[in-house]
Amino acid sequence: MSETRTTADFWFDPLCPWAWMTSRWMVEVQKVRPVDVRWHVMSLAVLNEDKLDEVPEEYRESLATTAWHPVRVAVAAERLHGPEVLGRLYTAMGTRFHNEGRGPTREAIAEALAEAGLPAELLEYAERDTYDAELRASHKEGIDKVGQEVGTPVISVPGPDGAEVAFFGPVVTPAPRGEAAARLWDGTLLVASTPGFYEIKRTRTAGPVFD
Repeated sequence: MSETRTTADFWFDPLCPWAWMTSRWMVEVQKVRPVDVRWHVMSLAVLNEDKLDEVPEEYRESLATTAWHPVRVAVAAERLHGPEVLGRLYTAMGTRFHNEGRGPTREAIAEALAEAGLPAELLEYAERDTYDAELRASHKEGIDKVGQEVGTPVISVPGPDGAEVAFFGPVVTPAPRGEAAARLWDGTLLVASTPGFYEIKRTRTAGPVFD
């Protein structure tokens, strides 16, 4: 494999457990391949706001309310403190939301801000639309690369010929480690960079395994 370092852009919504699994795999990929991850925010609330009547009622309520809180806080942190804070804030949020099973509560978000070394005042943006335009722009940048029929995560990386390769996923559990993470990365790039390739899929038989 080439030792030339490359940047993989990763769009996430902290609320999604499957995106969290993929993100932990990408953290591992950085250790075993010359890849640097650059984090961006996207939003399941934005993605689904025009089709709320098509989702289950309990999920619909979350998308209309609490799903906005973590992404708004994340975008506010990015705007006010720079994009480099997103990786550690996402890790702090995801650990609490998913590994600890607490979901996007205000307490969990506040603790994540503290762990990431960010001001507690950022929590105030959870219910503000101050940076919604920036949130929507970041979401659009990611989703436009793959189309409206998928969700989070979206990954974009230079392909073998230097042209952009973008894809949704991979959806995987548990997050591969070590050489297994490297093999999945190599294989994902191989199939995603094949012209005309769109999909490999099978029925999920296990939920996210957080470790």
